[in-house]
Amino acid sequence: QVRLVESGGGLVQAGGSLRLSCAASGIIFRVIPISWYRQAPGKQRELVASITVGGSTNYADSVKGRFTISRDNAKNTVYLQMDSLNFEDTAVYYCKTLSVWGQGTQVTVSS
Repeated sequence: QVRLVESGGGLVQAGGSLRLSCAASGIIFRVIPISWYRQAPGKQRELVASITVGGSTNYADSVKGRFTISRDNAKNTVYLQMDSLNFEDTAVYYCKTLSVWGQGTQVTVSS
């Protein structure tokens, strides 16, 4: 059974940084693409960043230049480094692979 567990969320001031982690189990991690999504209150869930098996990355325009997705296949973990955070980044952040979602981690940016 595939399981994804996010961590690293919290409260941060605008301009600050956070690093989210998503640990995967029950799957051969190195052969799967994986993505980060977020959902703000009253808004639809949106794709933030994704990384392929080969390490190619893709970002939403709203986070380009501020967020970095990376993966450590030895640790079965994907990361989302978030810098220069602003109030609009406040959301629950989820990782996803195939059709499996994690439980999410809350990120709150105070203005």
